[in-house]
Amino acid sequence: ITDPTKCHFDPKTLECTRADDESCLTAAQVKSVRTIMRPARTAAGAEVFPGLEAGTELAWAGLVGGPEPVQTALDQFRFVVFQDPKWDWRMFDLERDLARANEVDRGTINAINPDLHRFSDHGGKLLMYHGWADGSVAPRASVNYYNSVLKTMGGPSKTAAWLRLFMVPGMGHCGGGEGPNTFDMVTTLEAWVEHDHVPDRIIASRVTAGRVERTRPLCPYPQVATYTGSGSIDDAANFTCRIP
Repeated sequence: ITDPTKCHFDPKTLECTRADDESCLTAAQVKSVRTIMRPARTAAGAEVFPGLEAGTELAWAGLVGGPEPVQTALDQFRFVVFQDPKWDWRMFDLERDLARANEVDRGTINAINPDLHRFSDHGGKLLMYHGWADGSVAPRASVNYYNSVLKTMGGPSKTAAWLRLFMVPGMGHCGGGEGPNTFDMVTTLEAWVEHDHVPDRIIASRVTAGRVERTRPLCPYPQVATYTGSGSIDDAANFTCRIP
């Protein structure tokens, strides 16, 4: 999915109309899918988790589809947040326990401070990327952080020289996935820092058994790769970066 923000999927369209089988979802399953995909909010309405995107579903089985939370989350709360190996996740309270987790974390894991004046004043370059099909870390969390930095730092005109976010269609958690997911961000960052080559287009490849099957440009958010209307859809040369 090139741009999941434009995909308004309703899982109810897959709800069983007759007997339950593998081709459809029960009413309870539809409810679960909606819960996974919608934002988690406090009682006051503040969003604390943006939900997972359409296109991340293949990663759900190992992360949100089991009988208990994924082990890394359990370990974080048992051994770091509460320092109690017997902590029962069934007693989790979103507002109370999230506040405790943030207090203990002190911005280490939940590093969302948008004030990057010291970083930018020092000449830093921040090159972010995130797979739209990431089922481990919500993709829109990176979009939300990027937008919060823009707001805090004065907008795109103030950040264009040192900040870029590239959202990668079809890429999973840090790599893999169905889309073109092979690219070199380190060399791109080096070229930006050392030679002032601003990254406005990065070519990603889909490689199978050592063969390049597809190339596609990665575009600085909020631009997306847009087909020119002619030529192979497997060739990055036939796409331009545009704001939808």
